[in-house]
Amino acid sequence: MAEKKTVSTFARAKRSGDRLTMLTAYDYSIARLVDASGVDAILVGDSLGNVVLGQPDTLSVTMEQMIHHTRAVAAGVQTAMVVADLPFLSYQVSVPDAVLNAGRLLKEGRAQAVKLEGGVAVAPQIRAIVEASIPVMGHIGLTPQSLNAMGGLKVQGKGEDAERLLRDAMAVQEAGAFSVVVECVPADAAAELTRRLSIPTIGIGAGPDCDGQILVYHDMLGLFDGFQPKFVKKYADAGGLIRKAFAEYVADVKAGIFPGPEHCFSAPQRLEKLY
Repeated sequence: MAEKKTVSTFARAKRSGDRLTMLTAYDYSIARLVDASGVDAILVGDSLGNVVLGQPDTLSVTMEQMIHHTRAVAAGVQTAMVVADLPFLSYQVSVPDAVLNAGRLLKEGRAQAVKLEGGVAVAPQIRAIVEASIPVMGHIGLTPQSLNAMGGLKVQGKGEDAERLLRDAMAVQEAGAFSVVVECVPADAAAELTRRLSIPTIGIGAGPDCDGQILVYHDMLGLFDGFQPKFVKKYADAGGLIRKAFAEYVADVKAGIFPGPEHCFSAPQRLEKLY
């Protein structure tokens, strides 16, 4: 069996220049498939609000939902590191809330680390969570939980805003995070962050020079027919394959083709009549 991935895996990768890989998962069956691919870490993202629960954003995702899905994913994983998102308002209100909810994702959800959005503003929460022996992955740039404050989902870190991005990145690192997701920022800005930071950067829409990459598996497999981000590479049309299989099943049942004799059970001898 391959060695279990941990925060040490991320630190070694940064030192050696090995690229890190991450994908999302939200349930046991998919987690097993993702884990078997050899991916370094699996994120149970609050993106489940969009791709699993059908919500327009991530804001309505609750702690109970995150714990439920994280526990299911953790049950299917043997090798990859499991990271779980802290949902909206589970850490912003107070430092004690942040520590308590992060602890719940490990204790009840069986995650190995948590991820939270923000930079300078959440540095106290990151520091306190780390001091409670809970590994933290940061998330800067486009932070979907802040879409209303940002005026929508827009590319971050352009022009003078690049300095704010750097301040956020340094604050996350200094607070003790073991890595940081960098989302939807210009490639040159992400490359500069990666050069300056001693912790790994995990890019999503941040160019090729980050220390690792992450994608939502629904996007890369063509399973989500909503908005398709520019940064996604579609590796398969699994959605088309699934729709075709479902349609064939419906047609077979309507035509009386399924179930066939090979799908039926038979008794070894005829049952006697009751009367």
